[in-house]
Amino acid sequence: MHYISKLLAVAAFMLVAQTADAQPPARKNNPQKEKKAAGRVVNTALSERAKSQYPGTVTPNEVEWKRDVYRVLDLNVEENASLYYPVEPIGESVNLFTFLFRNIMSGNIVAYAYNLNGYESFTEESIIDPKNMLEDYRIYYEEKDGEIIVGKNDVPSAEVLSYYIKESHYYDQRTGTYGTRITAICPVLHRSDEFSSEVTKYPMFWLNYDEISPLLAQQSIMTSSLNNVSSMTLNDYFAKNAYKGEIYKTVNLRNLAIAQYCKDSAEVKKEQQKIEQQLKDFRTNIWSTKSVAEMRQDSINAASEAAKDSIGKAENPEKSEKKITRRERRSKEQKVKKSDKKREKKSESGNSKSTRVSVRRARR
Repeated sequence: MHYISKLLAVAAFMLVAQTADAQPPARKNNPQKEKKAAGRVVNTALSERAKSQYPGTVTPNEVEWKRDVYRVLDLNVEENASLYYPVEPIGESVNLFTFLFRNIMSGNIVAYAYNLNGYESFTEESIIDPKNMLEDYRIYYEEKDGEIIVGKNDVPSAEVLSYYIKESHYYDQRTGTYGTRITAICPVLHRSDEFSSEVTKYPMFWLNYDEISPLLAQQSIMTSSLNNVSSMTLNDYFAKNAYKGEIYKTVNLRNLAIAQYCKDSAEVKKEQQKIEQQLKDFRTNIWSTKSVAEMRQDSINAASEAAKDSIGKAENPEKSEKKITRRERRSKEQKVKKSDKKREKKSESGNSKSTRVSVRRARR
């Protein structure tokens, strides 16, 4: 009897041990995903957990066609005003920069350096230290017990008057869908010097949109001046492309912004319209008889032709102007010929009618 009770005690002990080992690793180890950012510890557990709830925020790794463009969002434009107001926090309502700034300082999201070439790099080497960022842009702060404190009135949200965004247009052949989404965002500080009224623009840092989108989904903004109840989350605002911005650069082989290969503002505007039309044409022609490979080749050919034209204009601007005048002359000559033919037809028809009338009168 004593032997049986001993066996039962051993079995109970083994059962308890197996139950403890069967606990999920997350409970057993209580992991806190952490990321070091230039000496600071950044908690990314929230964003990783939230990302699983937003599967649409992940860009397909393998797509048949993709084109990346960079836009500038002017916050003075009505469609973008939701990102600027309120300039100072009103209760829980804050503008986009204040929201991003608070999360950077609290360690919820990571900021990456803005390179001189204008392209983003989301590597560990590009992570910036928030304290260095405050000093670089002369943002007043206090440090107490190792914690950096920035006052509500010291956040330069009123000076962030524009944003750079990277927009990816892609066609996923596996699902047969065309998508447009933001992959990066950069706040731009507009500041004038003490001895000059000229405004200088300072791109502050890049943010990986995939990393910040779960947090943006938790913050609402007002979207209408006529109906103050109308609102949506910041993530929905960007996902629905509710913003309005002009293209200032594309990902290209020569690594040039539009202003670098266009000689004046008129050419810049024309180039922007051409790129917008190319994106629109690809989207509308996806279901045409052309294959995706053929459309992709068409976009490559169009890009190479544009590069040749820009090089030719830079080398010999007079020659390009002569070509334009010849084309205009030819079109004018064709129009004149068409109008002459129409006149001849009208005169012939008029003569035929008059002869018929005269014949009938003669018969009477």
